[in-house]
Amino acid sequence: MKPRIAITHGEPAGIGPELVAKLLSEPDLHELADIVLIGDRHVFELGQQHAGTDWKMREVDPDYPADWWQGENFAWLSMETITSEDIQIAQVSEAGGRASLRGLDCAVDLTTAGIVDAILFGPFNKSSLHLGGMDVEDEHRYIAKYLGFTGYHSEINMLDELITTRVTSHIALKDVVANINQDNVIDAINLANDTLKSMGLARPRIGVAAINPHAGDTGNFGTEEIDILTPAVKRASDLQIDVNGPWPSDTVFLRARDGLLDAVVTMYHDQGQIAMKLMGFERGVTIAAGLPIAVATPAHGTAFDIAGEGIANLGAMRKAFDVLCRMAPNFRDI
Repeated sequence: MKPRIAITHGEPAGIGPELVAKLLSEPDLHELADIVLIGDRHVFELGQQHAGTDWKMREVDPDYPADWWQGENFAWLSMETITSEDIQIAQVSEAGGRASLRGLDCAVDLTTAGIVDAILFGPFNKSSLHLGGMDVEDEHRYIAKYLGFTGYHSEINMLDELITTRVTSHIALKDVVANINQDNVIDAINLANDTLKSMGLARPRIGVAAINPHAGDTGNFGTEEIDILTPAVKRASDLQIDVNGPWPSDTVFLRARDGLLDAVVTMYHDQGQIAMKLMGFERGVTIAAGLPIAVATPAHGTAFDIAGEGIANLGAMRKAFDVLCRMAPNFRDI
């Protein structure tokens, strides 16, 4: 049984509709997954105009018959989330955020109902999302709140076969150290381990990045490595996880680049993001890891600077699709 993936267009004013249009023009999509599109017809058509593509949609019954994926054209669940007049290309708006959230809500509902196995969404704009009603810090926490999920979850970034997890994420840098302890370091290690296993890797190799320069230099530049990180790595290793560190954060990604690690656990947002985006901005994927459903999106955002120009790079969107094809069977019927 092929993976069943729901795809939403994301922020209508960004490059999401164009990326969906380009993705669905890939010749092997039908062979790899059964796909249902969620959103406004005119938004998908706008994406096709920008991308210069032409594929057909087949509206499906909202009750979803057992064979909803059967047919020559892409299945499409019609929604009316935003008017054509409210789409102002490359502009933050309440309307754009509201449309993004409504499409995401519908995709989550289909996943929890067992109609699809995974969700791929076009890039969101966080400012629009907040204007549109999102009352948490990001879309990953929005999904968790929508699901009523209270377990540990976090954003994971993936570049080719390398992933990063974060102990802290969207908080001020001045608050990072106060929000790091042994337990949440172990949570981040476990999340990396479990996510890579869900993609078929039997024994992931995980490196932990230090907080301080030179990994604290035996306490001369801070003791967090001695007091928190080293004991956390030991505890995780005792759980039969292949983990090592803490490594200085200016060298741990050299090990990852050279193929010695499958995952790097970072302490704060930019510690991993800068390295990953420098190594391959056009191929980066964001995974909403730890949730009971499989969700992924390109890591690069809405790219308002090139929205509407038809030049958006498909690489990250295609990679996110391929990642979900690997992950989805492990989430089916959870």
